[in-house]
Amino acid sequence: MGTVADVQDAMRQWYPERWAQPWDRVGLVVGDPADPVSRVLYCVDCVPETVDQAVEAGAELIVAHHPLLLRGVSSVATTSYKGRVVHRLIRAGIALYVAHTNADVAAPGVSDALAATLSLAELRPLVPAEDAAAGGGRGFGRIGTLPAPVPLAELTGRVAAALPATAWGIRAAGDPARLVRTVAVCGGAGDTFLDAATAAGVDAYLTADLRHHPASEHLAEGGPALLDAAHWATEWPWLAQVAAGLTDRLAVEGIVSSVVTDPWTVHAASGAAGAGPAADGGTSSTAAEGSGSEEFRS
Repeated sequence: MGTVADVQDAMRQWYPERWAQPWDRVGLVVGDPADPVSRVLYCVDCVPETVDQAVEAGAELIVAHHPLLLRGVSSVATTSYKGRVVHRLIRAGIALYVAHTNADVAAPGVSDALAATLSLAELRPLVPAEDAAAGGGRGFGRIGTLPAPVPLAELTGRVAAALPATAWGIRAAGDPARLVRTVAVCGGAGDTFLDAATAAGVDAYLTADLRHHPASEHLAEGGPALLDAAHWATEWPWLAQVAAGLTDRLAVEGIVSSVVTDPWTVHAASGAAGAGPAADGGTSSTAAEGSGSEEFRS
């Protein structure tokens, strides 16, 4: 059995807090470093559902990716959502440790785990780290090669099968038949690095939280195809990586939470046959043409 301090020491070795972005808030959020730890719950988000899971599992520590207290607060009273989470943790005797952008730039880190889901090889940073984290293959995102080229449509299906299921699913932008061999990936919101993916000359870029205008302009300027997944799903693979490391080092039991904390809960395909705008600005009427199964094109 280790202690909270033992876990903190290991996390600081793999993901030094000085590697985090200046705006980030990482490290020990709740808990006493001297408290014993025999069971750890790993999750992307420390929310009521994952805290409940930790309580039910008898975990003494939660290791989360996203900060609970990213912005300054003047109160943790139970009258606020985050205050209630803090009180729930303290009353249950559960510590909370966060590794966020310091885990993003680490090697291996969040994007390495995402790249592994697609069996990408010859990994290198999409955006090499600077300042304290510079060197050692560290940086945001990863670039790698697939075992063999595949069409974008097939790659989209592979991503959907490799990542945990969410209502968001996987959407792609680009020619479905485009052959993809080199892929850039970035766990979490990655539209900041669209230009970097273009400069790298990759065939496709997988990330999360892509927005309409940046994506549209990126494609219009000849950028690589895009694959957009749920934010939570792109970061979830890292949990198993850090869990294995801590279990091996401290012999603590690890529980990787499968609770889906992606906020989107319902998905419905749009463009039912026989309704909606057509490509020429008119109305689609495939049912009237006797082809109710014809693919809708916007």
